[in-house]
Amino acid sequence: MKNKNSIYRYLSVFLSAALISVAFLGCNSGINSNDPPVVGSTLPENASSGASINGTITAIFNAPVDPATITDATFTVSSGGVAVSGAVTYDVPSKEATFAPSSNLDYSTSYTANLSTGVKNLEGIAMEADKEWTFTTAVAGLGPDPVFLGTSANYVILAKSAISTIPNSVITGDVGLSPAAESYMTGFSQTDATGYATSTQVTGFLYAADMVAPTSTNLTTAVSDMMTAYADAAGRITPDHLNFNAGEIGSQTLAPGLYKWTSSVTIGSDVTINGGANDIWIFQIEGNLNISTGFEVILSGGAQAKNIFWQISGQVTLGSLSQFEGIVMSQTAINMNTGSSINGRLLAQTFIALDHATVTKR
Repeated sequence: MKNKNSIYRYLSVFLSAALISVAFLGCNSGINSNDPPVVGSTLPENASSGASINGTITAIFNAPVDPATITDATFTVSSGGVAVSGAVTYDVPSKEATFAPSSNLDYSTSYTANLSTGVKNLEGIAMEADKEWTFTTAVAGLGPDPVFLGTSANYVILAKSAISTIPNSVITGDVGLSPAAESYMTGFSQTDATGYATSTQVTGFLYAADMVAPTSTNLTTAVSDMMTAYADAAGRITPDHLNFNAGEIGSQTLAPGLYKWTSSVTIGSDVTINGGANDIWIFQIEGNLNISTGFEVILSGGAQAKNIFWQISGQVTLGSLSQFEGIVMSQTAINMNTGSSINGRLLAQTFIALDHATVTKR
């Protein structure tokens, strides 16, 4: 009996401590279903300058909100009192509301973003007050205007027919596939959730066309924007350089501007892209693009990967252990061979294949 009493006293103390711990955690989590939505951070940040004119505007909530309340009526952007047209999307796992302008913003211009009290959490509780922030776009640099990416900019990898990886690849950013289904994402060993999936190879989320809304509709918009971006880049006229160095650009230094090749382009040694932080490069390639094993695209002078656009009618092959920079837009396929890496984005109208590759969103 003595032993039984000791056991009862032990269980009583244990359960009391557990209940106190649960109560403590509940009181100190800071968020519960009765709390109104709160915007934890924004991109661009409030009062910031130097925002890209082809970028998106994002608000990140501290807890999930009702996707149906994130609309072009509750999320608006304006300049000087004039509304900016754009598409509004909401990403469930990241809790991000994104406004993608319908076209590039103006340089050196102040904009105001606003989320209204029409935004509600999953329990129907509205924001207590409007969330408003301002930002200023970058000054114009050298070269053409940047390519307008729309909501395709939300993804580091976006393709239409298939995405494969030979593990382990390292991907930083979200991965999207549409109109193909998730079964055409192979090698990721992903774990499915409602409307998205995760993978140990991806710092971000995986999305496919057969996932529930709003994922499916977000991807349809993103792929449409990817096609528009490709047409934008391909449609630029009056190149500054035509068939530069007969298509072999290894060992060259490339200044800002519009380049056009009516054949394939090869990179048989390191190539340098040199210019300022706001300068723009657009490379139009009617054939294929290949960088050989072990070579690099080197940025100098402040040049940024997000301002470099490679528009390729054919296939793209990044050789083993090569290092690439920029936003790659291929009308066909993109292949990253063993150990290759890129800072930028991969946007393909067919498939993307990775082999122990590193892809980092810029």
